[in-house]
Amino acid sequence: MNPTLSLGALALAALASGAALAQTDAMKKTDGMDAKPAMEKCFGVSMAGKNDCAAGPGTTCAGTSKMDYQGNAWKFVPAGTCTAIKTPKGMGSLTPVKS
Repeated sequence: MNPTLSLGALALAALASGAALAQTDAMKKTDGMDAKPAMEKCFGVSMAGKNDCAAGPGTTCAGTSKMDYQGNAWKFVPAGTCTAIKTPKGMGSLTPVKS
């Protein structure tokens, strides 16, 4: 194999991957600041022990829900998606629901 050809292929691969990373970083930033998607609390969609915070009486914070899809336990989800999340107990809710 020709060493010049191998070196050229390696250089091309490095440039291509660098360009892809630069594009990804540019997409993440808005006006020089990191853009984070808007999030909202979604009740009744977390699995037992996987809630993001305060799951009602008897719990303190993250990871303290006692059962799957507990109505007063919430997870952060991308804004606008909560009520479209389907669980065996119904749809996600923007407010606490009875378990």
